[in-house]
Amino acid sequence: METMLAGRLTTGGGGFAVEEVPVPEPGPGQVLIRVRAAGVCLSDVHLIQGVLAPQPLTGNKVTLGHETAGEVKALGDGVTGFAEGDPVVLQAGELRDGTPCTRGVNIDGGWAEYTVAAADAVVPLPPGIPFEQACIIPDAVSTPWAAITSGANVRPAEAVAVWGVGGLGAHAVQLLRMVGACPVIAVDPLAAARERALRLGADVALDPADPEFGDLLRAAAGAGGVAAAFDFAGVPAARDQALSALAEYGRLVLVGLTDQPFTIQNNLWFCRFRQQVLGHYGSRPEDLVDLVRLAGMHRVDLSASVSGIYPLAEAAQAVDALERKEGNPIRLILKP
Repeated sequence: METMLAGRLTTGGGGFAVEEVPVPEPGPGQVLIRVRAAGVCLSDVHLIQGVLAPQPLTGNKVTLGHETAGEVKALGDGVTGFAEGDPVVLQAGELRDGTPCTRGVNIDGGWAEYTVAAADAVVPLPPGIPFEQACIIPDAVSTPWAAITSGANVRPAEAVAVWGVGGLGAHAVQLLRMVGACPVIAVDPLAAARERALRLGADVALDPADPEFGDLLRAAAGAGGVAAAFDFAGVPAARDQALSALAEYGRLVLVGLTDQPFTIQNNLWFCRFRQQVLGHYGSRPEDLVDLVRLAGMHRVDLSASVSGIYPLAEAAQAVDALERKEGNPIRLILKP
């Protein structure tokens, strides 16, 4: 039996380890992918920590990794339209037996030398997109894209602000500028993150702890506040600050995950100005298809998004580096 390396999480406190496991075989309607690059996301860290649980899960082990790009290796029965060697990127989720599943959460993901995916979750890559950049599109890029376009419905010339300019927020800054939001205001306590946000297209970058924060934000956005605010930090203080920055009819989109409650402190103000708080998670299948096309046409530049590359065998070191925010990374990549 042919074997491979895979980064496996054992539930119930069993921990994470790179192990040798059998190479999967594609079933009917599936494609076997030779993984060329896989992203390391904070959600992966939370799964290893036990903050998030991989449910529902068959058995007690799962291969992590919901951001995956590679090459077609073999086709299962009934699959057409692909050939061996085709470069592809995988949707973060798919249907299996009618059940919505998330790759690397409750079905095996891309922290492996090979992985299988439903054929309709396999998206062809145009020439010129490196695997290291393509692999992060299914979450690090598509999640903020969906939050911007179908969550907040941002329109050109609207003032917007982003709290947390890390793996998702950094791409949100780029994408907001691309869709014409103006000004784009980045908010982060780290000076390096603020400087990076300016390089990526933010018009203004603010420290949330600055005593003059409110005045500086209004000076940038206008006295009324921002039309849309995005919380990518998942921190209660950031959410409170973002809500207070909203203009009339303003929308606050909660993207960063947290187990902390969120309270609307000034209910009268919130209702009087018809503001909204919107939860957001992931993206739609068509978002990945759209973003691959945009990247292929050089409308989205992800060259600065790869902060470091680790061999698959050193996945634990990559997780530790991300957890410690070593080097203030946007995305760390695993290469089998």
